Amino acid sequence: MKFWQGFTFPFVGVVQSLTSEPDLVHPFLQLLTVRVREFIREPSAIFWVYAFPLIMVVALGTAFRTRPVEEIIVDVQSGTAANAISTALKSDKRFRVTVSPQHEADRRLQTGRTELVIRSGSIIGQPSEARPLLYEYRYDPTRPGSVLARNTVDDVLQRSAGREDVVETRNDEISLPGSRYIDFLVPGLIGMGLMGGGMWGVGFATVDLRIRKLLKRFLATPMKRPHFLGAMMLSRLLFTVPEVIVILLFSRFLFGVQVQGNWLVTGLLILAGAFQFSGIGLLVASRATTLETVSGLMNFVMIPMWIGSGIFFSPDRFPEYAQPAIRCLPLTPLISTLRDVMLEGAGISDIAGRFVVILIWGLVTVLLAVKLFRWQ
Repeated sequence: MKFWQGFTFPFVGVVQSLTSEPDLVHPFLQLLTVRVREFIREPSAIFWVYAFPLIMVVALGTAFRTRPVEEIIVDVQSGTAANAISTALKSDKRFRVTVSPQHEADRRLQTGRTELVIRSGSIIGQPSEARPLLYEYRYDPTRPGSVLARNTVDDVLQRSAGREDVVETRNDEISLPGSRYIDFLVPGLIGMGLMGGGMWGVGFATVDLRIRKLLKRFLATPMKRPHFLGAMMLSRLLFTVPEVIVILLFSRFLFGVQVQGNWLVTGLLILAGAFQFSGIGLLVASRATTLETVSGLMNFVMIPMWIGSGIFFSPDRFPEYAQPAIRCLPLTPLISTLRDVMLEGAGISDIAGRFVVILIWGLVTVLLAVKLFRWQ
């Protein structure tokens, strides 16, 4: 029993003190008040929590805004059919065509200034008077833009040469809610904010108190460990909820981002995510005694999630062998669940499994942090 007594859950200890030991209420409330005042009196903290996420929304939302298809840059190598090719492509507004010598066209392709080089000639082995034209496409197959340029150019040139479609087709162009990049981005930024808030607002702040010898002084007071850890987590939560609300409202009015699912389910996810990363932040800070140590640990924990958990792009872009490791990252289920609720209108039953995983991450890390935590 002594081993498990060390795993006292912070908020359980707080509730017990509220109901059975009124004289211990004061340390928790006092610490909570101090943390709130410290935050309010620090302009840089307010900027990073509230202003910086909005700047990210504006910058990335503007950079990846919905806009017409970009120009396809094509170089036509000088030759007998260069003018005919150039004329056919210039009739389509999607292309920006340059006629240049071979060495110049190849240099532009090598330096990424053009997506495709077109060479023209005739098929050898046919009578000279009946030799059909040969178009050679020079491009890098590992560049998606070059592959797209090759296929688009070939379609235009084949049509200009008289090719007809066997099957009649028609276009049905639509714009669905949630299909834009900004719709995809906002849940990722919310998840990133929850991760940063837990790691920096709880973990880094705890180590900073230890370095300044304040934790050592707390040890001499009637305050217990659950009160301190509970106050650190709850104070962060008080700022996390307004932060997320500001991001949602700002993106709604500026870019028209809508939450397709239930707001209550979205709120529960946000609270669960804040709890999860507060626990991870406490665990990282439980033994660290220098800023270098905690900074290294935080980078070690956060960088894989920045890259792989789908903040800015889908984790499906990674190869199949990397998917099990990506799914094990704490941020991955949080962001994927937020996107399901916000973009697809998923309900609580649809996300129950991942929601439980998020809670388990929080519970396990908090229990470990309480057990391993040292005042000095």
